[in-house]
Amino acid sequence: MTDVAITAHEVSKRFASHTERATSIKERLVRRKAASVDFYALRDVSLEIAHGQSVGLIGANGSGKSTLLKVLAGILRPTEGTVEARGRIASLLELGAGFNGELSGRENIYLNASLLGLTRRETDKLYDSIVEFAELAEFIDNPVKHYSSGMYVRLGFSVAVHVDPDILLVDEVLAVGDEHFQRKCLNKIAEFQQAGKTILFVSHSPDLIEKVCTRAILLDHGQVRFDGDPYFAVAELQKLLGTDRPDSIPDEGPEGEITFGPVVFSDRPGGPGMSVFPAGSAFSAKVEMTLGANSVKALHTVRTVVLGVGDIPIWVMTATDDDLPDGPGTWELDFFVPQSPPVKGRFVLIIQLFTEDEELITYHRTQHAFGVESEHKLGIIGVDYKVGSTQVATG
Repeated sequence: MTDVAITAHEVSKRFASHTERATSIKERLVRRKAASVDFYALRDVSLEIAHGQSVGLIGANGSGKSTLLKVLAGILRPTEGTVEARGRIASLLELGAGFNGELSGRENIYLNASLLGLTRRETDKLYDSIVEFAELAEFIDNPVKHYSSGMYVRLGFSVAVHVDPDILLVDEVLAVGDEHFQRKCLNKIAEFQQAGKTILFVSHSPDLIEKVCTRAILLDHGQVRFDGDPYFAVAELQKLLGTDRPDSIPDEGPEGEITFGPVVFSDRPGGPGMSVFPAGSAFSAKVEMTLGANSVKALHTVRTVVLGVGDIPIWVMTATDDDLPDGPGTWELDFFVPQSPPVKGRFVLIIQLFTEDEELITYHRTQHAFGVESEHKLGIIGVDYKVGSTQVATG
């Protein structure tokens, strides 16, 4: 478990929501119990974040993203459950958090750095670099209460990334900065990724989540709705915000008789796992499942569908009764495509199990995707084409 940076186990966070505000001390004392209602901002959240992962937290407003980030940072204590972090944490969670408005930018650098565990001597060595990155040299001796929101972010982010954290936690505050500073922040985050740092951040920008993150966690009313590939986490969020989701079938068979193991993508059956493939190359998907005796009797067809973003089916691979093992136990099915379609993008698998009468027994959807790269920059598929033009009138 040494490769795990943060562990959260069945974490819940409860707050008191004051539905009626007392207008006097007497009324507050008399109506103390009736004036507030408990609500859970987080409920039974369990996750492990490995060292070096870049994880985005997404969800609608009020879904618990910022609360989870604060609990993971140790700023809030969970009402239930446990959190364990390994390594120095630097956080930028709220605009101006950790700043004293009456102090200057210079004084707040030393204050913030000390809160993050640096000695004054260590901060002395980093001071010039912090100020240069924040681009606040001419304002550094002014009280920060006179700073704009963008100046707050620049100073806070600069301090956070210069203390050499093992784990960087960033809330939506990056949206406050201008385009130039956002680019600097993203470049710094890329440096952290190359150095193997762990990064968690909240963002409402799908493009940013897909560009920066290797993993995304979708929260809905304080619970984890999806945890996996960023492209598909964003697609799930769009479904959540746009239309009602259909009822799903749990990915286990009758009486829990069917369970699914890992799915391994490779360029050949039995080959090492791969996450990115050239367009048109060989492709293999090894599907592991464990079936009981009753499920084996009912099963006739295993259908594997490759899905693109938006759950668009790209191609289908089917194994029928003649292709399947006979007895109960753990099976490994290898679906092999010698030359896959020349598509580009990110894809997941959905594995469907059917009876002989085409009744769905159960299904399993992989949360981790594989990518296909191609020379064409736009569109799912590249085609050869020509352009002809004719001027039919003069202007």
